[in-house]
Amino acid sequence: MTEHDIQNEIRLALSEIAVTFRANVGKFKLADGRMISTGLPEGFSDLFGHRKSDGRVFYIEVKKPGGKVSDKQKKFIKQMQDQGALAGFAYSVEDALKIIR
Repeated sequence: MTEHDIQNEIRLALSEIAVTFRANVGKFKLADGRMISTGLPEGFSDLFGHRKSDGRVFYIEVKKPGGKVSDKQKKFIKQMQDQGALAGFAYSVEDALKIIR
């Protein structure tokens, strides 16, 4: 199963309890050769949103089993947790639900 597959499973599983967005972070080249950055901070999580019940914000970094978490991703998640957000790393739907609940 790919990381993208896991992200989709998580988005579907959270749909009843949360509003979830997928962040596409990175740089890419336009047809005319210019480089574009998405403008999100390095390490920004794959999924983010808020719980429907109380509006509490969350950030979820999705990894496939055995996937490596970068230092920038660790730093971002810690910063969000330190500021009171629900945040963490998910290798499965169950992991994501634990973060949200």
